[in-house]
Amino acid sequence: MTDSLSTSGLVVVDKPAGMTSHDVIARLRRILGTRKVGHAGTLDPMATGVLVVGVERGTKFLAHLVATTKSYDATIRLGAATTTDDAEGETLRSTDASGVTDEAIIAGVAALSGDILQRPAAVSAIKVDGRRAHERVRDGEEVVLPARPVTVSRFDVLDVRRTGRWVDLDVSVDCSSGTYIRSLARDLGEGLGVGGHLTALRRTAVGEFRLDDALTLDELADAPRLSLNLDEALTRCYPTLELTTDEARDLAMGKWLPARGLRGIHAGVSPEGRAVALVAEKGRRLATVFVARPSTL
Repeated sequence: MTDSLSTSGLVVVDKPAGMTSHDVIARLRRILGTRKVGHAGTLDPMATGVLVVGVERGTKFLAHLVATTKSYDATIRLGAATTTDDAEGETLRSTDASGVTDEAIIAGVAALSGDILQRPAAVSAIKVDGRRAHERVRDGEEVVLPARPVTVSRFDVLDVRRTGRWVDLDVSVDCSSGTYIRSLARDLGEGLGVGGHLTALRRTAVGEFRLDDALTLDELADAPRLSLNLDEALTRCYPTLELTTDEARDLAMGKWLPARGLRGIHAGVSPEGRAVALVAEKGRRLATVFVARPSTL
């Protein structure tokens, strides 16, 4: 792929287990033949599913990507707490969970639904004094991150499997960006008094982008391509504003237009159907937030 607007956009990757998000980017740079590749919303190595990647000018769009909600399918094991709140960590304590009733599980899930305060996992990518929390943990530091507000709009238990001392729950979660599913597993186990951790995680949606949009790395290697070009990406994520040819030209040059009573960010689209820029009103001006098709290109 060459460096031009025709090869700018998004690739929605179905990330495989065992790879970091950075590993995926490195592979895509080789597949697509460009260094201009970046991702939005890191996935842990054990996790699979939707990873939104920007290519060429699409990397600049990532900062404006509306992804207020995310969806996951996961498996939570009750009966053990780990250092990482998932199966990759060392076991801190183990407790027989066979006596935990379905009613107690339902009550525990309800307590972690809605608007809650959640303490992120210590091995998260959150920065503490300039360094990622997970880097500090690997260096032997004890990291306790402060709780912060998140929203869990759906926390459904799809299946309960009881095997000896363990209770495994298959769950489906819709939540606000910044919610940690491994922390839900940890807090559910703590609330039930038996400990809990995550054993499987698959992200099924990031904002407007779902598994239906996703391509595997093997599929991309066989046929390098975008999932959505810039036109498709901008108009999927934002309401559209129809522009005249002159208005499209002015926005491409970074000029502002007179305000017209819009609320929030819109994707300005030319008569030819091309998404020229993201625009928002600032006082009496309709100004560009992001220029997808600058006149210099």
